[in-house]
Amino acid sequence: MEKKVAEMLNEQINKEFYSAYLYLDIANFYSTKGLDGFAGWFEIQAKEERDHALLFYKYLHNNDECVTLQSISKPEQLFDDDLSAPLKASLEHEKYVTGLINAIYAAALKADDFRTVQFLDWFVKEQGEEEKNSLDLITKMQLFGSDTKGLYMLNSELAGRTYTAPSLVI
Repeated sequence: MEKKVAEMLNEQINKEFYSAYLYLDIANFYSTKGLDGFAGWFEIQAKEERDHALLFYKYLHNNDECVTLQSISKPEQLFDDDLSAPLKASLEHEKYVTGLINAIYAAALKADDFRTVQFLDWFVKEQGEEEKNSLDLITKMQLFGSDTKGLYMLNSELAGRTYTAPSLVI
């Protein structure tokens, strides 16, 4: 594996763990607002991001590459009482992560590292789903969030989300 690609994959571990921290912070915000469905939804997001980090970690080890864990930054987002602000922040963050994944993909492709390209195919698809989920939440909040009954129903819908660990073979 080319050194640059290995470094980028290593950095992605940190970015994925940061994503988990960010989503826990958003879950915390919604918990303080009494929106347990929203909180639970973002707690599951945090679990997914943690698992993504572990997939990168395992992939590097499986390819005899050194893993160097870095400090995880504290999320700096401060949300006021706008219930849609964390949803918008989530979308922007997912777009940022998509850019990171695309950059690693491009570097691996340039290096003719087809094993890594194949590994990243799953993440490219996953990022498309993540961005769509974020957009859908924003749309639903815009449609129903200003009405207390609508917000209650949306919160109840989000509370029904369950967690399934990724089944990516690395």
